[in-house]
Amino acid sequence: MNLYTRKKRWKIILATMALIIISASIYYTNNLVNKFADEERNQVRMWADAVERRASLMQYTEHFFAEVREQERGRVELLAKAYKRLLDGSTTEDLNFYLEIISENTSIPIIVADVDDNILLSKNLEKPFRRATKLEGKLKEDFSSYTPLPIKISSQRSDLLYYRESIIFSELKRVLDDLVSSFLTDIASNSSSVPVIITDSTGKNVLQFGNLQAHNEEDSVFLQHQIGLMRSENTPIEITFLDFGKTYIYYKSSPLLMQMQFFPLMQILIIALFLLIAYLLFSYARKSEQNQVWAGMAKETAHQIGTPLSSLIAWIELLKMSHNDFEGIKEMEKDVERLETITERFSKIGSTPILEPSDLIALLEETIQYLRVRTSKKITYDLIVPVGKKITLPLNESLFQWVIENLCKNAIDAMNGYGKIQLEVKEENGHVMLDVSDTGKGIPKSAFTSVFQPGFTSKKRGWGLGLSLAKRIIKDYHNGKIFVRSSVINEGTTFRIVLKKH
Repeated sequence: MNLYTRKKRWKIILATMALIIISASIYYTNNLVNKFADEERNQVRMWADAVERRASLMQYTEHFFAEVREQERGRVELLAKAYKRLLDGSTTEDLNFYLEIISENTSIPIIVADVDDNILLSKNLEKPFRRATKLEGKLKEDFSSYTPLPIKISSQRSDLLYYRESIIFSELKRVLDDLVSSFLTDIASNSSSVPVIITDSTGKNVLQFGNLQAHNEEDSVFLQHQIGLMRSENTPIEITFLDFGKTYIYYKSSPLLMQMQFFPLMQILIIALFLLIAYLLFSYARKSEQNQVWAGMAKETAHQIGTPLSSLIAWIELLKMSHNDFEGIKEMEKDVERLETITERFSKIGSTPILEPSDLIALLEETIQYLRVRTSKKITYDLIVPVGKKITLPLNESLFQWVIENLCKNAIDAMNGYGKIQLEVKEENGHVMLDVSDTGKGIPKSAFTSVFQPGFTSKKRGWGLGLSLAKRIIKDYHNGKIFVRSSVINEGTTFRIVLKKH
């Protein structure tokens, strides 16, 4: 099992463990939220039941008050008739009965006034009035609930008897109005934090609301939208009042419950964001560490090669002095030059290389010529370039040759020492594309990206660093791209390098 496979397996194991932990946490939290939501719904139902019971009590009180009012009206009308009989000079009846009714009246306010609204007589008023005081303004308005009764004094004179509900009845009505108003206020601003809207019989005109974001009744669009939501969630409570008429109480779940319902989703998003940030930070740290390891290893390698290389150069000079006719000296000098190039390549890793205008075709021909001499005769090389055209690019020749050599050596290994390597150069939209193809065993599609990861290798004895190094040189140093363009199992693979011309 290679390094990349182990790394991938550990990633899967850790990701599975993280998924299990997150799932368990979300499951537990979701259960708590559901329990809280159920408790909240129960509280809302209990509140609604309490409102309905209280509304029933209010309706009973209203009904009782309606009966009292009817009886009170009967008393007022009876008193009015008694005054009329008593003051009617044409009657011949026994007036003791009417006098008794009038004398027992200690609660119903009355005013007798002439046709010019001069007060002649008043009784059971909070403030007594002297004769000839005018019946006008608010006083007359208060006594206009009932039509005044005409009292015929003589053939030329008639007075008017004004009356209204009794003082006790008025106090009772005031208490009932306060009770209704308090009832509506308590519903709107309830301690259960239940959003409430109270409307008239049309369901559109808002009488009162509470626990909502609206500031006043003018926020009609918002309130109507809330009424629609409340109607869809709960059946409104219907109540009938004497003065208000039929009213509807709309309500819905509290905002806290709505927030708690979205809590598991928010938890998932927060955990996902945390994991993403953690992954990016660790990835950045790992990449920085890899860069340092790459640079340190490369520079140490260049340093280690430099010492024996100097000795080899000296031994070759001695060999030339003693055996000048030895044919292997030239090839040894070429290999020494090659070692110097490799040392230069390693020394440039970790530092910004200098890119200079270079002839791409000449560089490829030189690289192929070097590889052709040092590989099996069963490997053939084919370079396809635009005819009669010179392609100049900003390159670091030493590092770029390293990339081509790595691609070709991987191709040779994939072909088991027998096959064809083709390099084809194309130009398109200000870019130069170099395709390196082989006739080897191919790469699975699932590994098109993985082959560039450090440690990925299909060889029994390999470190999996060649393609990773190639990608680093092309992407980081030449601002280009390198990727697997196509691959067919047992037929071959094509790598593509894309570089900008300027």
